[in-house]
Amino acid sequence: DERVKDFVMKQDGAQEFVKSASELLSLMSQGYLREGKRYVTVAIGCTGGYHRSVALALQLQVALKEKGISAVVTHRDMSRGVY
Repeated sequence: DERVKDFVMKQDGAQEFVKSASELLSLMSQGYLREGKRYVTVAIGCTGGYHRSVALALQLQVALKEKGISAVVTHRDMSRGVY
């Protein structure tokens, strides 16, 4: 939902989090590739798993793609009906 994403990304620290996390993962990916590793698992959580973590994970995916890094997002709790 675009409204939820916009709300979450306007919160203090949200954009800084995505920027910092994407920079860190970009640096780490170089070492992983040198070691022959092809994937890393990153988990982002929040209280319910429906709003903040979903929006941040999707924004992080976009930021990584802009750096040439492929990212697959799986929303673990979306199908659980947990709030």
